[in-house]
Amino acid sequence: MLQNFREVLEKARQKGSVTVSVAVAQDLEVLAAVKAAQDAGLIRSILVGNVDLIKPMLSKVGLPLDTPLVHEEDDSQAALIAVSLVKEGKADILMKGMVNSGTFLKAVLNSEVGLRTGRLLSHLAVFEIPGEQKLAFHTDGGMNIAPTLEEKKDILINALIALKALGIDHPNVAILTANEMVNSKMPATVDAQTLVTLNEKEHFTAGIIEGPIAMDVAASKQAAEHKGIKSQIAGAVDLFVVPNIEAGNLVGKTLVYYAKAKNVGIVVGATHPIVMASRSATAEEKLNAIALACLAVPR
Repeated sequence: MLQNFREVLEKARQKGSVTVSVAVAQDLEVLAAVKAAQDAGLIRSILVGNVDLIKPMLSKVGLPLDTPLVHEEDDSQAALIAVSLVKEGKADILMKGMVNSGTFLKAVLNSEVGLRTGRLLSHLAVFEIPGEQKLAFHTDGGMNIAPTLEEKKDILINALIALKALGIDHPNVAILTANEMVNSKMPATVDAQTLVTLNEKEHFTAGIIEGPIAMDVAASKQAAEHKGIKSQIAGAVDLFVVPNIEAGNLVGKTLVYYAKAKNVGIVVGATHPIVMASRSATAEEKLNAIALACLAVPR
C-alpha cells in the first residue's frame, strides 16, 4: 500500500533508474522535470528534438551537456523516433515534450513503431488526499469521453496492470455509478454489473471488484452500513472506475480544489508507461508523475 507520493519517490528510487525518451524535448519545463528526476536517482534520459534549441536549455536547467540527444526538427518525426526508442528497448518510459498531444499519441499508436497492446489507451490519476491513509487511483477522467462496455473493460485492465506493477496485487475496485441499483435507464449501472460478472469469469484481478457502487458507499464503511449495503470494500477502495470523463473530471477537480489533494497521472494501456504532464503542472507534480511511471515500468 502506497500512502503518499513521498513513498512513490522512495520506492522508485529503490528500484533503480530507468531511461526516459522525451519527444520534442525543447521545453524548459519538461527538461527541468527531467533534471529533478535525474537528481533524485530515478531516471536517465534521451532527448529527441531540435538539438539547436535543446542544447542551450541544458545549461539553463543544469542537465549534463553530454546528455544523449537525437536531432530531428520535424515534430511528427521526432515523436516517432522517441516512441521507437522505447519500442526497441533503448528507453523504458515515453514522455511528451513540446509537441501537440494528437501528434504525440498518433506516434504512440503507429502500426510499425508504436506501443500498441491491443487495448485502448487510458488515463490513470493518483490522488494524495489529506486525512486519508493511502493513495487513491481513479480512471478514466482524462482521455476517454464516453467509453463503451468493451472500452471500460480495457480501462479497468489497464489500471489493474499498472497497480500490480506498483505492488498492489489485491486491489479493492469500485465501479462507480450514481447508486447501487441496476437500472436499464442508467446504462452505467448495467455496465458496472457486467464488469463484475466478467471479472468472475475472466479473473482480471486477485482483488475484489464491486459495482454498481455509489461514491459515498465506496468512500465510507459507515455510509454503506447506514444504507444497508453489504460491501467488502466500502471505505477501503484502491481503484475508482468512473463511468465517463465528466464524472472523473468533476471528482478529480473537486478533490484538488476543495479537499486540497495532490494529483498526478500517467497514460496506461501501451506497452510502457507514458508521461503527459500538463504545462500547468508544478515541478513537484511533474516529478511525481515521472516517479509513478518509473514504478509502472514492466520489469
